[in-house]
Amino acid sequence: MNNMPKILIIAGAVLIIAGLLWSFLGRFIHLGRLPGDIIIDKGNVKFYFPIVTCILISVVLSLISYIVRWFMK
Repeated sequence: MNNMPKILIIAGAVLIIAGLLWSFLGRFIHLGRLPGDIIIDKGNVKFYFPIVTCILISVVLSLISYIVRWFMK
């Protein structure tokens, strides 16, 4: 149970950093509209699949979880 405060502090710090990065970098990096995202617009049907955005978010979250596990040792 001694690890729970550490986990909460790290999770809070990660959320704060992610929020700050999102607000500052959101002007330059348009998540959801990256090159490679699939958009099909035909008539009144629009299909949107942000594959590159999903991969990018997955890589970032994997790195964050790796760093958190490394600090928890």
